[in-house]
Amino acid sequence: MLAKRIIPCLDVKNGQTVKGTNFVDLRQAGDPVELGRAYSLMGADELVFLDITASHEGRKTFTEMVTRVAAAINIPFTVGGGINELGDVDRMLNAGADKVSINSAAIRRPELINEISSRFGAQVCVCAIDAKCTEEGWHCYLNGGRIDTGKDLFEWAREAADRGAGEILFTSMNHDGVKTGYANEALARLAEELTIPVIASGGAGAKEHFRDAFLIGKADAALAASVFHFGEIGIPELKQYLKEEGINIRL
Repeated sequence: MLAKRIIPCLDVKNGQTVKGTNFVDLRQAGDPVELGRAYSLMGADELVFLDITASHEGRKTFTEMVTRVAAAINIPFTVGGGINELGDVDRMLNAGADKVSINSAAIRRPELINEISSRFGAQVCVCAIDAKCTEEGWHCYLNGGRIDTGKDLFEWAREAADRGAGEILFTSMNHDGVKTGYANEALARLAEELTIPVIASGGAGAKEHFRDAFLIGKADAALAASVFHFGEIGIPELKQYLKEEGINIRL
């Protein structure tokens, strides 16, 4: 059985790490390269860096940052934000990233998943899905949670997997930044319906939440931001706790 993974996520805006609640109210959390280096040394299994304002100028800054991150860490890392075509993927992989995360671009043009998977391999393509539990069920959202597509989370996740995505990164917008735990019911259903790994995102506030994401949500990896950035949970202590709870994790 594969070891479960702990993944700090760094949202990058204008070269700085930021963190919000329910996708708004951003506050600064430090230099992404230094944070990445620290997490790598602490025993994080992977990292995710998201360019949350991927304008043309932002892209240049972000690409330079990716190059610096690659030189500073020795664990796999994924980058996302503003990746709309194969040229963008090429640029990120050449800068040193191991994987790319696509979200809005994949919903707008699902063939992008097939193209990335065919050209670079499924392991490079992480399909990120921002979804919110509405009265009609779980809907996928575009543009950093601003536009409701009406698309069903589970149908879209299955299609993304069928098109060649290597992993699904599911963020529950209802749970994002509120620290009450992950969307374990939805996670468990994704894990059941998909044959590719599912990364849980949105809701970590305590060590128990990670445990539940793995045991109840059946997630393959758990991603978090503010609890790591602001020192609320240390990665070594989290991993030790999970090990004691019987979860297969790399110490």
